[in-house]
Amino acid sequence: MTKLDRTISIAPMMDWTDRHDRYFLRLISSRALLYTEMVTTGAIIHGDTDRFLRFDPAEQPLALQLGGSEPEALAKCSEIAEGYGYQEINLNVGCPSDRVQNGRFGACLMAEPETVAACVAAMQGATSLPVTVKTRIGIDDLDSYDYFKGFIERVAETGIKTFIIHARKAWLTGLSPKENRTIPPLDYDRVYRLKQDMPELEIILNGGISSHEEIDAHLQQVDGVMIGREAYQNPYFLAEIDRRYYGVEDDTPERREVIDQMLPYVAREMAAGVPLNSITRHMLGLFQGRPGARAWRRHLSENAHKKGADINVLTEAATRTR
Repeated sequence: MTKLDRTISIAPMMDWTDRHDRYFLRLISSRALLYTEMVTTGAIIHGDTDRFLRFDPAEQPLALQLGGSEPEALAKCSEIAEGYGYQEINLNVGCPSDRVQNGRFGACLMAEPETVAACVAAMQGATSLPVTVKTRIGIDDLDSYDYFKGFIERVAETGIKTFIIHARKAWLTGLSPKENRTIPPLDYDRVYRLKQDMPELEIILNGGISSHEEIDAHLQQVDGVMIGREAYQNPYFLAEIDRRYYGVEDDTPERREVIDQMLPYVAREMAAGVPLNSITRHMLGLFQGRPGARAWRRHLSENAHKKGADINVLTEAATRTR
């Protein structure tokens, strides 16, 4: 299997990086590694598996992020996911929401390195795909560098090589998931230090990255960078990625071309019963920082949800830009 290139990836973001958003982002960057939203093991095993796991082949390269803490269930889901054609299975050890904690997975698992190691070992035994972990630098009072490094060391004993580190600790009580993405201070140096202490591991840095200059600086210290909110709120930020980090000649479509390329997808999905605004909500930031951006957003926001809305709403919104 060809080694997956994780130089640049787009973070798994609940309610944001669904299959419609990923198809849209793939039109802007052909190389960045995309991640699904977190999907729980229960949803896959007991729910509509196909609804949670299906994707358009155009989204590749694509990784699935799983949420769970039972090795057997995670192993089963990893095996199922391989059959769908994903290229990586990622375990969420970073989400701090109450709902996730109540299910005993996400960031609270940082307090249980033995459980995480058992989960990862089971996943690796069930699939030939690379298994990775996305985690924080600490939780609550378990926030020393020694604890963080010890956690990584224990999980790495399973043979796992790739860790995606959100460079903030998480508070499991007192802060909302949104606040946990902004209030705990970023500590990039702690992630750099981990890479220096454990050079045999592939370390991907995540958290607060919003410019190519920042990416350049981080790549001097770690193996890859994962971009979160910037990629969603300002998606055309990705237009430089292929050329700058993968050596691909600039064949990125202009913003209007991205819209044109989305139209057949939108028409196909709407014919299958998908509401227009389920797709266009991900496109609101396409003209971020450009003339007409506000008019573009307003037209989509005010019209895409209306009964009878069709692809003409998109083409009309594009005429509002310059």
